[in-house]
Formats: sequence, structure tokens, C-alpha cells
Amino acid sequence: MKFSMIERWSTHPLLGKVFAERIEEKLELFDRKIRDDVLILFTAHSLPLKAVSRGDTYPYEVAATVAATMAQLRAPNAHRLVWQSKVGPLPWLQPYTDDAIKAYVKQGRKHLILVPIAFVNEHIETLHELDIEYCDEIAKEAGVIQIERALAPNDHPTFIAALADVVASHLCNGPTINNQFLTRCPHCVSKRCQTSKDFFRKLCSSTDFNLQTVTS
Repeated sequence: MKFSMIERWSTHPLLGKVFAERIEEKLELFDRKIRDDVLILFTAHSLPLKAVSRGDTYPYEVAATVAATMAQLRAPNAHRLVWQSKVGPLPWLQPYTDDAIKAYVKQGRKHLILVPIAFVNEHIETLHELDIEYCDEIAKEAGVIQIERALAPNDHPTFIAALADVVASHLCNGPTINNQFLTRCPHCVSKRCQTSKDFFRKLCSSTDFNLQTVTS
């Protein structure tokens, strides 16, 4: 058995397209008179700033998906990338989604769409944190007039097509493992990270190791 790894695909055109289609579904729920002025807040799971300082590329990859989505959407709406789900006392990526909602309402932006841009399916951070905490509780507290939450890709046909294309393209053209994946962050100090990189490098390049893995 041969092992191969698909690393990242944040800029795949069909991924941007499915998020754009999810946004379009919610834009239709707003009155035509104010539809173009609805503010789109792309919300992703935040990350400790110490990880970003070490060189983690996650926030830039999420931003790339946002850019790909807006290119597919081709709408005049303003948009921003915000961050949710912070835990613990350490500083994380900001602005936080709940704070952004409150701040924009104070600026007079009271028609909003939340887009869970870094999530591919519904779970507690969409169904509870976004739907209940933000779209209901925070929205009422802040004085939002209308707020909608775009669905995650889930089993949308465009998303399934994206997954299929990523796999098919990798099988036809891709290496067994991407050098990008094997490269650690410039300031990485995690021995666990180094061990995992070595493991995957060996897994995807050694036939003998593959056989041992399958039979063990």
C-alpha cells in the first residue's frame, strides 16, 4: 500500500464558489433596498498569537479563502475577516467575532451575514456559538436589525465536487507529500512537530514502512 498526503487547498476555485453560493442564499433574505449594504463577516476559529509569531500560515490561508470567495461572489458588499472560539488567558488573533458585531452596530451597520469560512460542516461552533450566542443573544443585545448565518459547505454538491477534484488532481499530478507540509515554521520549537514531520516523510516515501504499518 502506498500513502500520499493532500496538504492544503484553501484557494481551490470550487471551495470559494461553494462559500459564495452559501452567501448568496442568505443575501436573498434581505430587502433589495439594503442588500448591497449588508456587511459580510467571515468568521474563523482564532489562533494564539504565539503560534502566529512562530510563523504559522493559518491566518493567511484563511484570508486567501476569503479572497477567493469574494472573487466568486462578485458582489459590492463590504467584508471583514474576524475570529471566534478563543479559549484560555493568552492573546489570540483579533478582532473577535462577538466584539466585531457590537462594534459595527455602533457604526450603524445593523444588517450582517456571518460566514463560517474555516469550517466545512456544522458543529458546536456554528450551531451554538454562531447561531445561539452571536446571531441571537449578542445580536439582540447589540441592536442588530437583521443577521443571517451562512451554512457551512456540508454536503453541498459544489463542495463534493471540490473534494473530488482535489483528490483526482493529486492522484494525477501531485507528489506523495508536499514540501510545504514538511517545512516547519521558522521559529518552531515543538519536538512533537518535528517528530510528526519525520513520520509523514517516512510514511509517504518508504515502501517497507508502509507494509509494516498495514500489517502491524
